[in-house]
Amino acid sequence: MTALTISRRVFSALAIAMVAGLALPAAAQTTQFNDYGWPEGTDEKISPKSIAWLKEKGWWPIQVAFQPPWSGQNTINLVMDKKGLLAKRGVEAKWQAFPSGPAINEVIISGRFQFGNGGNFPFTTLVDKNIPVKTIAVINVNLLHAMLVPTDSKIKTIKDFKGSNPPATIGIVTGSSAEFYIQAAAKANGLEVGKDIILKNMPPGEQMAMPKGIDAVVPWDPTPTIMVQERKNARIVSDSFPYNIYEGTFYARQEMIDNAPDVVQAFTDAIAEATLWIRKNPDAAVTAMQEDPNLKNYSTEILRQQVSAYNLLYKPTYIYPIPLFWGRANEPIYNWLYESKRIQNKLTGVDFARAVDTRFMDKTFSKLGWSIPKQPSFLPANWSTPMDKTPYPTYMTSLNTTKPQPFPEKGDLTKDWSFDGKVYKK
Repeated sequence: MTALTISRRVFSALAIAMVAGLALPAAAQTTQFNDYGWPEGTDEKISPKSIAWLKEKGWWPIQVAFQPPWSGQNTINLVMDKKGLLAKRGVEAKWQAFPSGPAINEVIISGRFQFGNGGNFPFTTLVDKNIPVKTIAVINVNLLHAMLVPTDSKIKTIKDFKGSNPPATIGIVTGSSAEFYIQAAAKANGLEVGKDIILKNMPPGEQMAMPKGIDAVVPWDPTPTIMVQERKNARIVSDSFPYNIYEGTFYARQEMIDNAPDVVQAFTDAIAEATLWIRKNPDAAVTAMQEDPNLKNYSTEILRQQVSAYNLLYKPTYIYPIPLFWGRANEPIYNWLYESKRIQNKLTGVDFARAVDTRFMDKTFSKLGWSIPKQPSFLPANWSTPMDKTPYPTYMTSLNTTKPQPFPEKGDLTKDWSFDGKVYKK
């Protein structure tokens, strides 16, 4: 039998198997996934050319700015670092903690840092100033911001501050997403800032102590949860969810995208892999957090609750940066900032969409076989509420839901996927 005859017979056998729907040899099998759902053999090393360019710029190792008390994103950052998810892709990176979004903005604007994490409020400043950055992932959604009063306060709801004489003093981090929330909530509930309430700039650590002489504070998680569940020195009278659909993003400088796109791809892959690793190993994720000096004073119970609320509650597809949806969600912030002369340009949702580059997460999702979401999974399927009309109807948040969303469901996959030893069919 000639080699040509053998070749023809092998080809014919494969063709028959394909038509009949029979199993093909291992080389033609579907993607193999590890125990936490990451596709094996997809961890491409970044190129020597990218490393040389980064070294020439003085950007090696790569610098990443993040906020350690910021729930959700903090866990992803720590797992990316401690589990070597970038290192195995050939990336040397250093993470540096900053106390707030404005502080991160400073080092991003200066070019000293190449990647950063930012909430919707400080990221707006970067867009307004035309800083060359692009969002590549969402790493936190629906972060609880809340107004808390002392446990013995007579205030039951935010409306009770109406007519306060003298005006009630509210501790808050000015220039943060908490400020936008309280401004929107005050307007919706008939309160006048400067007349009924006065905002006093106060860092989260000081807010947590609920100092005397302060009528209320407006921190973001984990501070509200610690105050209510552990310190028991305050209670919540209002939360941010009816007034703002919040997202925090992971972004890269445009120079990275233009000159070292394989590095940016390594980051989106690592973000997705960290998200999956946390879902499989939530208690180990808490241990990793406890090793961080910035979190040494946080209890195991609080850290575990925060992982459940911000890393496990929603489908892992929440990391996809849906440009038009998040642009529309941020428009009320843009309008308020412009009207209060905090930004120079009248931004719209289109401006946010232009500051998003989905190509990298598109490739990551393609590797995983995940469908790209049209809107966040925490919203009802028929959600059509105008984003400039508050308060919003109820949607899924950590205050009204503790059971994680099932994943995957019908429509979530473009190919078979496995997690924790179980295969999920497309």
